Amino acid sequence: MTATLTIAQAGPALTIQDLGRPGWRAQGLTKGGAADPVAVYEGAALLGQSPDLAMIEMIGTGGTFTADTDLRIALTGANMTAKIDGEAIVWNASHSLPAGAKLTLGGATSGTYGYLHIGGGIASDPLLGARATHLSAGLGAALQSGDTLHVGVDKGGDTGFKLPRDGRFDGGVVRVVTSMQTDRFAPEERDRFANTPFTRDPRANRMGVRMDHDGAGFSAEGGLTILSEVIVPGDIQITGDGAPFVLMGESQTTGGYPRIGTVIPRDLPRVAQAPAGTKITFEFITLDQAIALETQHRRDIKALAGQMTALIRDPSTIRDLLSYQLISGAVSGHETFEKDS
Repeated sequence: MTATLTIAQAGPALTIQDLGRPGWRAQGLTKGGAADPVAVYEGAALLGQSPDLAMIEMIGTGGTFTADTDLRIALTGANMTAKIDGEAIVWNASHSLPAGAKLTLGGATSGTYGYLHIGGGIASDPLLGARATHLSAGLGAALQSGDTLHVGVDKGGDTGFKLPRDGRFDGGVVRVVTSMQTDRFAPEERDRFANTPFTRDPRANRMGVRMDHDGAGFSAEGGLTILSEVIVPGDIQITGDGAPFVLMGESQTTGGYPRIGTVIPRDLPRVAQAPAGTKITFEFITLDQAIALETQHRRDIKALAGQMTALIRDPSTIRDLLSYQLISGAVSGHETFEKDS
């Protein structure tokens, strides 16, 4: 009999996600998957398991959860208030969730998309090779209060680790490369785009994020004559009212709005995680610079496990004390150490 996780109370936007389902674009289906893939890899590192396992994505707020057996969990992405049976726990960290205990995840204090990872992953039925919910394509459905989810076999055992948080939740500079229609925008229009401070519009979802700005809208020469063609997540379409719209994981596969540029993959979570009103600016970079940044990003992902540190807690308040690594880096006292040269 498999372990289960029950959603006693669901927030307004909970779905099962993983890294998505590539390979279906020709059939009209975008990859989808977690809006913040970095958070997926962070959760996998904290639990010592594959990043291909499914987790729960929460937009803005979480919910209340209970398990029928002891589980390992990790919390990543947008920082939300988190408690187990009323005791506050640390975000971007791994914890033990005892059987019958109540995990409460409240509103986000930074960022937009939060993630609840389970040791062993969510064992829902795969659809087209993935467990990711893709609402715009009708694959899966939003999670509701009372839902019970089956959990896969957990091959790990450690908890009580945390990872440092980076700055992707604070907006800032988003790097872009030129796109299919960039040259249709006059040089002065591209310069104005790069020098304009934008704010994330409240009108945003897993399909795309609208950007607000002061002043006139942006336009391309012959914009109304552009035929629909393939588009990808990260493309920045300029819609009919002149506003930039950054396409996300559940975007359509073709479109006819002119694209002024494309956000590089490593910076797309920065757009997704920016709360409404957060300031964002766009910076054009070369393709060679983008490749170098993406290569380094992949190295950083692989190095996440080496960045983990042990949570420091008062042992008297830890009821699951034996599940924590209390001694790390101990030596016998007989080793010899070379002096720094």
